[in-house]
Amino acid sequence: MASAFLNALATLTKPIGEAHVSATHSAALLAALNSNLAELEERLRVDPGLQEVGVLCQQVRQEAEWYRDTEDITWRFVQECLLLMVTLTRHLRHLLESFCQDRAPLHSRTPEAAPPLPPDVLSVAQQRTVGAALQFVVTLGLCPYLSPGVGVALERRSAFGATVIEAVSRTVAPPPDRRLLVTILALLELSETSSLGTLLLTRHMGDIMAGLCQLGYHPRRPEGDTSEANKGVTMEERLACRKALQNLLQKVYQPIVIKELLILQGGPKQAQSAVPGGGVPRTALAPAPPWLRRLCGQLLSERLMQPKGVQAVVRAILEGAGAGPAGGAGADAAASDWRKCDAVARVLAACPQQSISAESYYSQVCPQVLELLHFRDKLTALQFQRVATSAALTMVQEQPELAHRYLLTPLLSPLVCCGGSSAGRPASVEEEELTRCVEDVYKICVVGNRPDPALLTSLGEGIPVLFSLYCFTLQNVSHLRAPCQEILLWYLSHLKPPHALGCLRRLSGLSGPGVLAPGFEFTPGSEGGAKLTQKATDSDEDDALYEKVSGEQWSVDCLVQLLGELKDSDLPGDFFLEMLKDLTSWAGEEEEADDECGGTSAVTLTELERLLWGRAETRAQKLVLLQVLAAMCQGVPHILLLRKPAQVLRFVEAVLQRACSGLTPGSMGTVENQTLSMAMGLVATMLTGAVMLGASDLALASCLLRPLELICQRHADPVIRELASDLQVALATRGAFCPDTVTQAARRHGPQAGTDTAASQNSRSEAATEKCDSQRDPCVTSDPDGCARPGHRAPAAPDSGSLSDQPNSSGPRVPLSSQTFSECLLEACDPDIPTRASALRTLVRATRDRDPMVLRFQEKVLVLFLENLEHEDSFVYLSAIQGLAELADAFPDRILQKLLEEYRSGPHPGPSTGPPRSLETRLKVGEVLMRASRALGDLAPHHGQPLIGAFLQGTRDADSTVRTSSLSNLGELCQRLHFSLGPLAQELSSCLTALIKTEKESEVRRAAVHVIAVLLRGLSEKTTQVLGDVLLDLYRALKWVVRADPDDVAVLHARLALEELDHVMRRFVFPEQKLEKKIVVLP
Repeated sequence: MASAFLNALATLTKPIGEAHVSATHSAALLAALNSNLAELEERLRVDPGLQEVGVLCQQVRQEAEWYRDTEDITWRFVQECLLLMVTLTRHLRHLLESFCQDRAPLHSRTPEAAPPLPPDVLSVAQQRTVGAALQFVVTLGLCPYLSPGVGVALERRSAFGATVIEAVSRTVAPPPDRRLLVTILALLELSETSSLGTLLLTRHMGDIMAGLCQLGYHPRRPEGDTSEANKGVTMEERLACRKALQNLLQKVYQPIVIKELLILQGGPKQAQSAVPGGGVPRTALAPAPPWLRRLCGQLLSERLMQPKGVQAVVRAILEGAGAGPAGGAGADAAASDWRKCDAVARVLAACPQQSISAESYYSQVCPQVLELLHFRDKLTALQFQRVATSAALTMVQEQPELAHRYLLTPLLSPLVCCGGSSAGRPASVEEEELTRCVEDVYKICVVGNRPDPALLTSLGEGIPVLFSLYCFTLQNVSHLRAPCQEILLWYLSHLKPPHALGCLRRLSGLSGPGVLAPGFEFTPGSEGGAKLTQKATDSDEDDALYEKVSGEQWSVDCLVQLLGELKDSDLPGDFFLEMLKDLTSWAGEEEEADDECGGTSAVTLTELERLLWGRAETRAQKLVLLQVLAAMCQGVPHILLLRKPAQVLRFVEAVLQRACSGLTPGSMGTVENQTLSMAMGLVATMLTGAVMLGASDLALASCLLRPLELICQRHADPVIRELASDLQVALATRGAFCPDTVTQAARRHGPQAGTDTAASQNSRSEAATEKCDSQRDPCVTSDPDGCARPGHRAPAAPDSGSLSDQPNSSGPRVPLSSQTFSECLLEACDPDIPTRASALRTLVRATRDRDPMVLRFQEKVLVLFLENLEHEDSFVYLSAIQGLAELADAFPDRILQKLLEEYRSGPHPGPSTGPPRSLETRLKVGEVLMRASRALGDLAPHHGQPLIGAFLQGTRDADSTVRTSSLSNLGELCQRLHFSLGPLAQELSSCLTALIKTEKESEVRRAAVHVIAVLLRGLSEKTTQVLGDVLLDLYRALKWVVRADPDDVAVLHARLALEELDHVMRRFVFPEQKLEKKIVVLP
């Protein structure tokens, strides 16, 4: 039956044929409509399949009050379409009711059986037919009767719209408003059926809303106007249209409603500028009448202030850009459309006129803005978060008090609750709540990046708790670590310097109450976050005290690590100088307090207790101050602490002031004098031109005159007094005149101090290296080419020139034939030494040239060279050593492994090291490994791991000679590993420091110290990066050798290593200034 209705609709909406082409488009349209109406009437009367449709339509026609005979062809066509679709709707509703009553229960069907389709389901072709009929009804029966500016005019939609306007007759009964009312009511009845309502509301929602707005809210006509064309609808009908509009707005998906309301508001009020050529204006929407604009604004405000209204507004505006079902691949492009997101945010932040007050609006909208931050869908999260962030920041900027009450307070409530400041809530905070709070603060503050005084003030309430949470995350694996660190860095970098210093003092424990609520602590959460739980009571006072002290130490360490991340800020240096000033002032207060101690005999016990308690608190604060200063000196690089000349001058001033406070006779020790000399040396270096000083820096330097005068008058050392006096002269003249003492002090402490002794240092290093190499093995001597020869020195040992082939001037070398190669193998085993040596030299040359025969029989060549290592003649075993080194260079993977096995095979070999080798053979293999390490070059990081393991193992050998050889090889290899040495730095440092302090043999201690010297020389400028974690341990070990080792050679090596370390650190502290420009490409 439904198909019969659809056949009738298809007949009525049949396209225009060629027979209906007329002189004008409107005449052709009218002719086509008239023809289709006649054909439908004929088919309803003649076609047996449509007779029942005709009967049902006749029944509906008799019941409908809106159906009237008319001379207007377009309205008669609209009435027939509406009649067929209303009849179809009632028929489908009746079938659906019967279907719901007669549907079999679920348990009577098998699990694999598909559920039956409801009778109102339409096929694709049927939907296309119904859609065409609806389009005719809206185009001919709704849009032509809308007032100007209400909805989108037909002529703005397509060229066919102008034809429809010409074809419609507005002077024939019924009047336009009555026609509009009939069409709207019929369409609303269609929308009650799900299948037809979906097609109607998804395509023509805006037109139906425009008609209902005009019928229900258009201003009434004058009472005396009784013309037929101006007869409007009754008041009851107007009220019914208003109610129908409200029901429709509540029933439809809210983003669609908001989108259509925005369209109904029309374009701007200004007149549209014409486009050259007579085209359509640039703005497709005409200005709406004032009453419609007010109505749409009121309806939009109602949509915004209802539950989830903010989300609906955002979806309506951003849905076409990727924030909804239509997003898809355009989501990333929509996220980058920040202008649209910011425009939505400004709309949300502005209080509408229809709202009772700004406070009521903010109380309803702010919670919804925070909810926008919690979307997990990738298609919506980016856009919604940007809108929410921008809206929140705009609210804070425009209405700081209301934003603090309704936006920032709920946002920061979990952090405030953790601090125990919330009286109405329990102190326990769950993981989900705390995680959401941290993420929301990160999105608004760090991602939004619009620092506002109100925002910084509100955030300051939760910063101590956030820092405590950051300290907790550093002790555990947590995803909250990065956002907490970014929030803290953002907050500190945007605070004014005095407030930032006060915040750092509170975080360090120098001021302010405790951070967390008493009796509570952070514990790990199940999702990788944290939660605040009640702390278990500890009955042991010692354990509680230890936990408190260790917690304070960890907080200070975390603060220092946080300050180390402020790379381009003066805050670490300012805080460091502030601590130095406090230290100096407290030193003076200590002396005053000691003077007051003698007058406590006349005070009462209560006053005495109060006095002692105050002193105890003061001493506790001093301990915290010293703890912070020590941690900053240890953990923060000096390039962050003293970034600018002004900070250096303030540091020097603090040092001089502290020195002046202790200028009593006998109170200045060696350390104090060295510190004072260093401070004055810094000033001398700056005054001699090492650093460019501006006018403000020179004005600040004048503050040093008074402490320098006190030092010049009261210090016991005449050298320091003279330097202080000359510095006064240099500062008074602003560097125009610098005495010789100032220049000499600048030379001693300046960056060029490390380069003046470079030549002498290198010569001493070379001499010490040769001496160490000659003494590291009592039974090993060195020939001119540097090869170790155990036992004795051959009178005719070949030098490096004889062992390495001279360049062949006759052209490329001819490869060995098979016969020649076999003869060489045989002669290499000949008892005659010259014959054997000559054959070995030939094999060495062939190995270096990568001869095909050597590559093919590399195993035989390897065995031959290993056997000749044990020969007593230097010509033979030196050739074997060089041959093994060439083989290791050609085949490092296999040869190095074999050589390591030979090197480990000592008097007590392991199960996999083969037969034991003699001490001399192991030393020769060590020489091979050293040459191979030199030849590896850039491949040393790749092949160096097993070598380091073997050499470290060799340092524990029972024979001191092997230990010395292993250390020498270790130094040769480590200086070529560069950054690959980083993971092994701790193990290497432990080994070297243990040998230096516990080894009894002086040769081994010399070799261990020599390894450090070679390592520092090889790493050079990379020393601080590769050995940063162990550099302090190595420095202490070298100082221990200088002070306590009885061997003069070891002390010499240690001093050379310290000079090398001093040279490295001077270049690090005073890098070479280069006049160059850097171009940085921002991401």
